[in-house]
Amino acid sequence: MSKAKIVKMKNMLRSVTAFMAILILSSCEHKELCYSHAHTAKVQVIFDWKNASEANPETMRLYLFPIDGGKAEMYEFVGKEGGYIQAPVGKYRAVCINSDTESILYRNIDRFDKFEAFSPSGALILGSYSVPRVEGTSDERVAKSPDRLYSGRHDDITIEQKEDIQVMTFYPEPSVCRYRVTVLNVSNLKYISSDGVSGALSGMSGGLLLGGNELTKERVTVPFSVVSDGISTLTADFLVFGQTGSDDPPHKLVIYVIMADGSKNYYTFNVTDQVDNAADPRDVHIVLDGLPLPKPIVNGGGFKPSVDEWQNVEVDVPM
Repeated sequence: MSKAKIVKMKNMLRSVTAFMAILILSSCEHKELCYSHAHTAKVQVIFDWKNASEANPETMRLYLFPIDGGKAEMYEFVGKEGGYIQAPVGKYRAVCINSDTESILYRNIDRFDKFEAFSPSGALILGSYSVPRVEGTSDERVAKSPDRLYSGRHDDITIEQKEDIQVMTFYPEPSVCRYRVTVLNVSNLKYISSDGVSGALSGMSGGLLLGGNELTKERVTVPFSVVSDGISTLTADFLVFGQTGSDDPPHKLVIYVIMADGSKNYYTFNVTDQVDNAADPRDVHIVLDGLPLPKPIVNGGGFKPSVDEWQNVEVDVPM
C-alpha cells in the first residue's frame, strides 16, 4: 500500500472518530440537560382530622387532577396520617378519600367535577323471598348501603420545582349520613319467624360528586337490616349518601315481616317530614310508634291467609 493511501485512511479514521465523539458528547449533554431540570417535586401530604375526630381509616388515597387536563395522578397511603409523594410539577385540583371501603364504587376518576362515589346495586329480599316495591318507587334503583366514607378536596394546588419540601394539607370530613330507625309498640313481635324482618327507605341519593361535594340526583331505595328485641321494639342503623334535594318525592320507609305461620306483610310509613326536618341531616333518627303485626293462626283454628302473597298495610304517621 502506498504512503499516500495510508495517510488518506488515517485521515478518514480521525474524521470518523471525531464524529463519534461529537455524537457521544451531544448525547451526554442532552441527558445532563434533562436531568438537571427534574419534572417532579417531593411533597408531604398531611390529613388533618379536625372535622372527623372519630375517624380511623386503615388507608387513604389522593387524586391529583391536572388543571390543564389529562389523567389523574393517584397515591395510596397506609394509615390515616399521610406521607411523602414524588409528584409532577404543575397546577392541580385534588380529592382525598379513605380507600378501605368495600361497598362503594367510583367512576369518572379522571374528571374532578365528575368524579363520583356511588353505591352498587342491591336487592330487596327477606330470607329466600323477593319483596315487593312500594307504590311510586319502581323507577328507583335498589342500592346497597354505603360504607363509612370521608373526603376532602382542594381547588387550586401548585407543585413547584424547588429544594424545600412542599406541604399539602387536607381536612377530610364525613361524606355519608347515618340513619337510625326505632319502631315502638310493635304488637305480636314474638311471633315473627327467624330472621323474618327487614326494611327499606326510598328517595335517597345514589352517590356523591367528590370534587364539588354534591349529592347526585339519582334516586335510590336503600334496603337495611332490622333488629328485634323480641318484645315490642324494632331498630335499625345504616348509612346513606343523603337525600337528593328539596324536590324529593315522599320518603317511604317499609318494614317487611314474615310471621311464624308463613304469612307475609309489609308496612309502609311516609317519613318525609322526619327526614326533611331532621335537626342534623347527617344523623337522622326516625321514630315510629305502633306497628300492628297480626297474631298468627295456631292449632288450625280460624282463617289462614295465603302465604304466597304479600299483604300491604299503610300506617299513618302523625305529622
